[in-house]
Amino acid sequence: MKMVLALVCGAALTAAVIHAQSARQPQPYKVVFDLTSDDPLDQAALLRWVGEIAAGSPQTEIEVVMYGRGLALVVPERSARIGDVKEALGLPHVSFKVCEIAMKNQKVDRSQLLPNVGTVPDGIGEIVVKQTHGWGYIKAVH
Repeated sequence: MKMVLALVCGAALTAAVIHAQSARQPQPYKVVFDLTSDDPLDQAALLRWVGEIAAGSPQTEIEVVMYGRGLALVVPERSARIGDVKEALGLPHVSFKVCEIAMKNQKVDRSQLLPNVGTVPDGIGEIVVKQTHGWGYIKAVH
């Protein structure tokens, strides 16, 4: 009887531990970051958040949309964080997109962007569409 009770209690404890661990596991989500600044502190904060989210919730979809001065992050001649951006681009479920309007206004050609950086016709429009599809929105500032 004591052995059966110990097995039942052990199984209940194991189930409780598994449930507690799974309750702490973050559920994947979708988030779009808005970067309009060439401020190194804003860029550093953004890249830190992307890395932390990707590490803590690897199935989370992350898109960084850059317009205005934000596109400097992915133009090697304008960015002090190219190594960090390359690392983030290698993470699963992470993408970086640059607004083509901002590129035109700043006379930046696609060939000047880091490899694997995408473009969108309108950065603001991209963010709005993502939000209508259930994506969370974060403005990247420090």
